[in-house]
Amino acid sequence: MRDLVYPPVIGFAKTALKVLDLKFQLTGAENVPRTGGAVIAMNHISYVDFVLGGFGALPSKRLVRFMAKEVLFRNRYSGPLMRGMHHIPVDRSAGTASYRQALEYLNAGEVVGVFPEATISRSFELKEFKSGTVRMAAEAAVPVIPLILWGTQRMLTKDHPRDFSRHRTIAITVGEPITVTPDDDPAEATTHLRSTMAGMLDRTIRAYPEQPAGAWWLPAAYGGGAPTPEEAERLDREELARRAARGK
Repeated sequence: MRDLVYPPVIGFAKTALKVLDLKFQLTGAENVPRTGGAVIAMNHISYVDFVLGGFGALPSKRLVRFMAKEVLFRNRYSGPLMRGMHHIPVDRSAGTASYRQALEYLNAGEVVGVFPEATISRSFELKEFKSGTVRMAAEAAVPVIPLILWGTQRMLTKDHPRDFSRHRTIAITVGEPITVTPDDDPAEATTHLRSTMAGMLDRTIRAYPEQPAGAWWLPAAYGGGAPTPEEAERLDREELARRAARGK
């Protein structure tokens, strides 16, 4: 797969991050295979996760093909970039097409980035996972690489103004590969993946250099001011209702 757009975009992103003087805590990057297909499963706490999540694979010299909302591919600005970087458009009304494209990429030896939660978590804890991640990994006979992002929610997330202040820390934790086979129960495999990532998230949060009590970007379970998972679920339902009302 020819990549004329991806390398310059990475170069631009590195320059922007250098200007912001972001400090990266990257651990476990050696778990991303240097060759062959793989599914990278990431938590979702920010609109910039698909940018910074890809940095976890750069030490292995891999480019991540993200599964992202189809609307981004229709935007006059982001569309050419998303297509040029060979990301995968996801139309929820026709999800089979994106699933098949992801399988084609995996069978061709590409790394596909997936957000099993499907949407941003307002609580910054893990939401329920969709089973598509483990199903595609099993069908393509490739490993699932769990990856946790932390700190990206401070930059740009739901319900809060953007804040690209300098000198912040972005933590990226890459876990060991998880093998899933066609004989495995997708629900059980998904539960195992989520449990693994929940443990990784806990360790990443506790190792993060800042733990200010009451901070809006810190989960309620850690003394922060973020909504509890139950409150976040209510906010998600209200958001969906507003969208439905606008669509009528």
